[in-house]
Amino acid sequence: MFLTFFDISNSIFFFTVVTILVSGLVYTLTHLSHKSKLVNLPPGPQGWPVVGNLFQFARSGKQFFEYVDEMRKIYGSILTLRLGIRTMIIISDANLAHQALIERGAQFATRPAETPTRKIFSSSDITVHSALYGPVWRSLRRNMVQNMLSSNRLKDFGSVRKSAIDKLVERIKSEAKEHDGLVYVLRNARFAAFCILLDMCFGIEMEEESIEKMDQMMTAILIAVDPRIHDYLPILTPFYFKERKRALKLRRELVEFVVGFIEKRRSAIQNPGSDITASSFAYLDTLFDLRVDGRETTPSDEDLVTLCSEFLNAGTDTTGTAIEWGIAELISNPKIQSRLYDEIKLTVGDNRTVEEKDVDKMVFLQAFVKELLRRHPPTFFTLTHGVTEPTNLSGYDIPVGANVEFYLPGMSQDPKIWSNPDKFDPDRFITGGEDADLTGVAGVKMMPFGIGRRICPGLGMAIVHVELMLARMVQEFEWSTYPAESQVDFTGRLVFAVVMKNPLRAMVKARV
Repeated sequence: MFLTFFDISNSIFFFTVVTILVSGLVYTLTHLSHKSKLVNLPPGPQGWPVVGNLFQFARSGKQFFEYVDEMRKIYGSILTLRLGIRTMIIISDANLAHQALIERGAQFATRPAETPTRKIFSSSDITVHSALYGPVWRSLRRNMVQNMLSSNRLKDFGSVRKSAIDKLVERIKSEAKEHDGLVYVLRNARFAAFCILLDMCFGIEMEEESIEKMDQMMTAILIAVDPRIHDYLPILTPFYFKERKRALKLRRELVEFVVGFIEKRRSAIQNPGSDITASSFAYLDTLFDLRVDGRETTPSDEDLVTLCSEFLNAGTDTTGTAIEWGIAELISNPKIQSRLYDEIKLTVGDNRTVEEKDVDKMVFLQAFVKELLRRHPPTFFTLTHGVTEPTNLSGYDIPVGANVEFYLPGMSQDPKIWSNPDKFDPDRFITGGEDADLTGVAGVKMMPFGIGRRICPGLGMAIVHVELMLARMVQEFEWSTYPAESQVDFTGRLVFAVVMKNPLRAMVKARV
């Protein structure tokens, strides 16, 4: 996540204070600037002392990804932006991504320091996504992959997915009945994804009120950890004491709420056959007695809350937004929607619903989802990388502590890689002779889940969820625009994931 223009605009008056405070440090800054010339960073726009390129970004009025897209057209596929104390090296070239993350994966496998606000919610030494590269991260990731996200384990949660998607269909029917066929796509899709992950994580039955409260709290956390201006200019931290106080309060409330469900799961394990309705297995089961390399104790309750939070947050909005973009493309391309529906009917017939075993046979569905991930990646940037030691890439120095960002549309929409990249065309993966290894091992063409050692461990699960949800939604409903004959607005904005700027409301008609 990146600093928003809104946050800069509301803090712009602080810049004057900063400029005055640092005016007495001109000599020191000049000396440091002269010394920094010894480091050959990638090119980028000239910034101001201390604030770097924050002024240029603020004045542009653009979202961060739009500003990056503009800068890369000027400075090339590897460039430098300075946002306050942070040096961002932004890469948008597929070959450079492969060199960094595959060929030299260990060097680019760590994370830079957490922002002060984010540290409130997740210590960097007890999370999978932000842990520094080393034994703690390896222990946590190995546990998640082997015990939760292996192909065999994912099959064990088939009934969980079926139940959640059945409820998704019923929610859509109910909403359509109340609103003359009109439904919000994202809201329903992300709720279904959240329910699946909740069951996988806690393994206990929850009332809908608790599910909605958990969802609201997780969303509030994502908003709270979105970087603020003081994360880039620490001198402004005193001005943000109220925000810090609110973040600490939110963390306490989250821990108190989630620990209650952790205790229910612990009780269910210790007392088989009790009154608690519980699944036979859950992510929490793998964490209670986990011995993490480098730590003498098992995870505390606060650690468990952090690990559960990242498990839920990582797969909810990304899946929900993928479904929203997918339905938008189906609406805009009626022939593609009809073709997908025909494949579903051909595969399962008219008398039963799509099952997971059917998805493996649906070539067009798989091509559709791959094209969806190419054209609409869940986010425009991978999680930030850092280097474990000073190194270089493409002739430029990459210092320790720099934020190494990979801009995904620069690869997935590169005309040197893809024919007619702006066109949504699933057939490019069937008859067009184009393909892409999502792991990046065989070469990078797109990397919606990242690649290399820090590739998203939930890649396989995410694809299963998106394919199955889309298949059921197309099998059950015919989708069209609202108002009729209108055009879908494909403008996106980067929040936690890349969402549609105008949330998609679609008309649905139950299939006969």
